[in-house]
Amino acid sequence: MLKEKPYTMAAKTQPSSPSLLLMSLFLLLVVPSSVLSATLRSDIQALESIIRSIDPSSISPSSYLSTWDFSEDPCEGSGTFLGVMCSFPLENTTSRVTEVDLDDDGYDGFLSDEVGNLTELTVLSLNRNRFRGPIPETVFQLKKLTKLSLSENFFTGDITPGITWLKELKTIDLSKNSIAGEIPPRISSLRSLTHLILSNNHLDGRIPPLNGLWKLQVLELGNNHLSGTLPKLPPSLRTLSLCYNSLAGRISPLHRLKHLVSLDVSQNRFSGIIGHQILTFPEISHINVSFNQFISIEVVQVIGIESRLRILDAEGNQLQGHLPLNLPTYGNLKYINLRSNKFSGDIPRIYGKRLESSWRSLYLENNYLTGLLPEEFQRLSKQVRGSLSNNCLQCPKNVPICQGVQKPKSQCTNAMQKERLE
Repeated sequence: MLKEKPYTMAAKTQPSSPSLLLMSLFLLLVVPSSVLSATLRSDIQALESIIRSIDPSSISPSSYLSTWDFSEDPCEGSGTFLGVMCSFPLENTTSRVTEVDLDDDGYDGFLSDEVGNLTELTVLSLNRNRFRGPIPETVFQLKKLTKLSLSENFFTGDITPGITWLKELKTIDLSKNSIAGEIPPRISSLRSLTHLILSNNHLDGRIPPLNGLWKLQVLELGNNHLSGTLPKLPPSLRTLSLCYNSLAGRISPLHRLKHLVSLDVSQNRFSGIIGHQILTFPEISHINVSFNQFISIEVVQVIGIESRLRILDAEGNQLQGHLPLNLPTYGNLKYINLRSNKFSGDIPRIYGKRLESSWRSLYLENNYLTGLLPEEFQRLSKQVRGSLSNNCLQCPKNVPICQGVQKPKSQCTNAMQKERLE
């Protein structure tokens, strides 16, 4: 009769030290690196592709990219992969790259198409470098992106409709590139946008309606080739810059933007009246309407109302009539530029009193002002800047603000007569 073999507990015995060593070697040799890596392998490959697309000679020893050492894990390395942020899941899963925010070291190259594989990316910021070529279409696959900031590079091409797929975007900054074409009409579908900065490019055509961007606070479209009239704009705006374009028509649509702090519509073809609503916005501090074709500026009295307006620049228009008497009632006003218009008559004495107290600069040259200079102007400190030249004033040469020639009195008289006839 055969004896039954005793039951052994071999499965529960602890392996010896040599066994542990052999098991570790087996894992290193056999198990794929993506399992051992803390970061998803496709994310690592995307980072590798980004750095391969950049000229190595433009990567200085002190730059962020010089720390990208792929012998270490991008999300686990100590002191490596500067400019890269990762998510660290609680469960036993791989980490993901969530931010690529490079320094401004002058990297020269292209943005790799593989950036679109960083599907958890929320921030892509490559400002102040030398990236060139079109923005890869794969960028618009990054559905979790909240910030796309590529300013001060050499990107070309246009802004494709694909950008409207990025519904989580809060900031778009493509300024100071060579991007052309029109602003996508459906960009207003990006309802989370708070900053839209496309200035200093080669954009053309009309500005599409943007009133759907109800969270938008900053809109900067200056230094392009945009034309047409003002579109519908969201009342949430705090900063609006449309300077150096070919925009025309009235600016009355701006009267709804009661939260504006800074307004710059200079160097366009706007005409008509600069309404009092704009000057009396509760938080407005900087207004630049220079070099347009405005004929009048409405300045109402603001005594009893706190005005935050500090800078008013209306140079190079066709503003007529007397200098606005109510301007000195704006208590925080410091810098006034009304030169190169068609103002006529005397300089109000209250202007001199304000220059003695709170105003820091007053530029009135190249108008048709006449008469004696208020005595307060002769007591001005050297810290006050300004100019009264090229008018028809009796301006003492020993007064610094009077430096420069005056027009013949007849020229100002003729201009005033012409204005009355018109």
